[in-house]
Amino acid sequence: MTGSAAAQDGILSARGIAALTEAGAIKPERPYAADQIQPASLDLRLGARAYRVRTSFLPGRERTVGTCVDGLALHPVDLTVGAVLETGCVYIAEVQERLALPGDLCASANPKSSTGRIDVFTRVITDRAAAFDQVEAGYHGPLYAEISPRTFPVLVRTGTRLSQIRFRRGEPRLSDTELVALHARTPLVSAASPSFTGGVAVSVDLAGFDGLIGYRAKRHTGLIHVDRPGAHKTAEFWEPLPADGSGSLILDPGQFYILASKESVQVPPDHAAEMVPFDPLVGEFRVHYAGFFDPGFGYAAAGGAGARAVLEVRSRDVPFLLEDGQIVGRLVYERMAETPEALYGTGAGSNYQAQGLKLSKHFC
Repeated sequence: MTGSAAAQDGILSARGIAALTEAGAIKPERPYAADQIQPASLDLRLGARAYRVRTSFLPGRERTVGTCVDGLALHPVDLTVGAVLETGCVYIAEVQERLALPGDLCASANPKSSTGRIDVFTRVITDRAAAFDQVEAGYHGPLYAEISPRTFPVLVRTGTRLSQIRFRRGEPRLSDTELVALHARTPLVSAASPSFTGGVAVSVDLAGFDGLIGYRAKRHTGLIHVDRPGAHKTAEFWEPLPADGSGSLILDPGQFYILASKESVQVPPDHAAEMVPFDPLVGEFRVHYAGFFDPGFGYAAAGGAGARAVLEVRSRDVPFLLEDGQIVGRLVYERMAETPEALYGTGAGSNYQAQGLKLSKHFC
């Protein structure tokens, strides 16, 4: 690799991802789709095959994913013709992008925003991995996606994009002190007195957006075609939750909710952010499946002024009372290796710029 992205620590921009591909560090089976490279991440495409497996797993230091699948697979799934993935089941799918990373570059993965908002739990696995969604520096080998629809059955096929991956060099995450300094220059959240401990605190808005505080997923719904945005009727999949003036919501175990942050959120062009998916210190629930916020999200110059963080909320084992303004998660910020040429909201694939309380792009 050559250029500034090779020389600087930080999250690689679209230009750096393209350079990695040209250098053979990313090896796609097919040419990228036009909008596959995002400002600070690369969408990953499902390959030709998946396998229904008995259980989720990590291969550990001594095994490949393929070896584990051989012992756990119930049946293969042909994705070339499209396949329905059922709720409550676990699948391992091939990914079209392989990696041959240099020794100073690692990566992390997360579900795409649209994937999290339909409650499809997905994680990326590598051979000999000891953790999900983490790719060690210097990794050479295939990628796989673990997929488990939790609420809606979904139709996917070869080329469907459920996950995204970021590449980083060095330790670009900002300390609490650096977050305070960055917020002083460019406000990161609209809170009057934000908290900067372990990231920027994000709270939940239960006062309401146009009379609603959120949506609760219905049970026993129809199928979601993941590659068909705008093709599904909201009323067939979601129950709107009206604002009743109480400023509170009891989360029922096993139910899935779409809520929104109290604060508007901003990611400066030379930084990227990620939502911490679960913080046991604030309650027994998960607030976010899809954690990546690209440079320019919520940035006024990119048309994002006032953008909220949409929260994909699932309670764990017990009912839990959420109250308006309660902290539910934190955003961590990282430096970019270089400012992207195109920010989130200025190009293809920017479906959630300037969002408020918004369902995934699949619904009309």
